Amino acid sequence: MRFETFGLTDRGLRRHHNEDQLLVRDDLGLYIVADGMGGHAAGEVAADLAVREVERVVEATRSFSGDTWPEDWDPKLSLAANRLVRAILSAHRRVTAAVDGDYGLRGMGATIVVALVDWKKPDLTLAHVGDSRAYLLRDGKLGQLTADHSWVHEQVVAGLLSEEAARSHPLKNVVTRALGGAQEPVVDVGVFELEPGDQLLLCSDGLNTMLADEEILEVLLRGADVTRTVHQLIAEANRKGGLDNITALLTRSRP
Repeated sequence: MRFETFGLTDRGLRRHHNEDQLLVRDDLGLYIVADGMGGHAAGEVAADLAVREVERVVEATRSFSGDTWPEDWDPKLSLAANRLVRAILSAHRRVTAAVDGDYGLRGMGATIVVALVDWKKPDLTLAHVGDSRAYLLRDGKLGQLTADHSWVHEQVVAGLLSEEAARSHPLKNVVTRALGGAQEPVVDVGVFELEPGDQLLLCSDGLNTMLADEEILEVLLRGADVTRTVHQLIAEANRKGGLDNITALLTRSRP
């Protein structure tokens, strides 16, 4: 299956520096968006460490097969899912070690969403920690593939907040899982079949807190190439206020 991919990160209009990071590795089918936390550039450090460590582990395990799984891998998960879980937990330990080794990095952390695509099958393995998101557009309908690990999402699930109220709530940035904390996070994973024409969007919360899902869908349906579409998404988020760093990564399959 043919595909095209483009990712871009933007500081936004209110932040003094950009703590988001992204990675596009079409050769590995690996796509990552990480959103750093901590301020004073420490969030940027955490996101960078996380992205580079996930890339390292995924690349190091690319030749693994069902006969070469380490004993500690989960037999209930696919090979690709195990690779992503191991990579993200390794990233968590890498960030934690950096904090332990430098007092000035205290409090830093990152959220992350990682997609591993096998374009030959084609299928998608998705893993995430925190509130960075993945969306899939198919047949004109946009679906969110990830569930935010955040306080406001818990309130929405409990029926105490609406989706609209959650987007502007003062505690919208409070996450319940992240890389770099004292406790090892649980990694959510999922496997999805892809179809020709599917569009996969990974983003930091700087996009979806500015744009409702309907507004994201409207941009994706304009039919522009992936580069122009990503630029349009970021421009729309900035037009709505650009309160946070904004990262969008879009990959689109072709028949």
